[in-house]
Amino acid sequence: MQLSSLLDRFAEPETLKMAKLGRELAAKGHNVINLSLGEPDFDTPQHIKDAAIKAINDNWSHYSPVPGYMDLREAVCTKLKRDNNLDYKPENIITSTGAKQSLANAILALVDEGDEVVIPTPYWVTYSELVKIARGKVVEIRTKVENGFKATAAELEAAITNKTRVFMFSSPCNPSGAVYSKAELEALAAVFRKYPNITILSDEIYEYINFVGKHESIAQFDDLKDRVVLINGLSKGFAMTGWRLGYIAANVTIAKACEKLQGQFTSGATSVTQKAAVAALTGDLRPSQEMTAEFTRRRARTLELVKEIPGFKCFEPEGAFYVFPDVSAYYGKSDGQETIHNSADLSMYILNNAHVSCVMGDAFGEPNCVRFSFAASMENIETAWARIKEALAKLK
Repeated sequence: MQLSSLLDRFAEPETLKMAKLGRELAAKGHNVINLSLGEPDFDTPQHIKDAAIKAINDNWSHYSPVPGYMDLREAVCTKLKRDNNLDYKPENIITSTGAKQSLANAILALVDEGDEVVIPTPYWVTYSELVKIARGKVVEIRTKVENGFKATAAELEAAITNKTRVFMFSSPCNPSGAVYSKAELEALAAVFRKYPNITILSDEIYEYINFVGKHESIAQFDDLKDRVVLINGLSKGFAMTGWRLGYIAANVTIAKACEKLQGQFTSGATSVTQKAAVAALTGDLRPSQEMTAEFTRRRARTLELVKEIPGFKCFEPEGAFYVFPDVSAYYGKSDGQETIHNSADLSMYILNNAHVSCVMGDAFGEPNCVRFSFAASMENIETAWARIKEALAKLK
């Protein structure tokens, strides 16, 4: 059977691949601790679940409008004004089946064959693959840990050519945990003002999981706002990964383009999820704040444990729920049977010998690093890092 050449353009997400390998190992009877997936280990807050139950009982069981119900788009606007002081109208909002679909809509709406998309490393695994699906070209800015894994204005300007169509980044960043300050965003904005044809995709899905202060969006600069596609969703901040609800806020032209694409792929997001999302976006934020407080405690303990691993060099994450240490000190080492050549080898070594799943840095555009989540119980975090330390001690 001959399949489409489209499938050869992009790779399976390493995050999902490592989780699958971990499940396969667990099925053989091993106790595998999953530090690979980016999923809060909390349940959805009760008031959101109650809204979903009410929606079911009220028979919200029919097709929804492609961009989302009006009350949900209004709720997104309310949230953006309350949390970010950003003024949008429902016509600027498109809700989708997760922020991943929102990203896909935006990339497919903006990128033609040969267009360049500038992405600072490290970046979420799907960014580069979506660009490849659209037949665009990824241009990486290799950021430095000395700069907190954040692109500088000089690095941005050096990456721009006459083919640059899009700049795409996340803050807080998956996988590094980097968070851009207002001053850092202003420095990037000064560059973008010189290049009016570049659209900025700002992924803010980890907005609420911030350890250093107030979240800052690049959409706050009025003269750039119409060039920003703000992407967010409910998975991380509200522990609603399985509900699948993401959204964009963008100028009307881009919003309508995304609506047209989505109309052919999925139509509107799930009706019951949309009603639950209204409760999430406009309701009590204390459960989200309590979740972030727990992530703050786990971050502190994880960093203590990482410092006990010889050779690991770790940037302290400012947001999200990952550590992303440089593990290259282990390249070339062996336990007598296996030799570690790269982050993929080390990730598999840790999975098979420590029974802890993690994700190789190559998937994020940073081959010297490995991503470990701390969206796990404190007990599992303690046990996982003890196993990792023991397994790595065998590499000489």
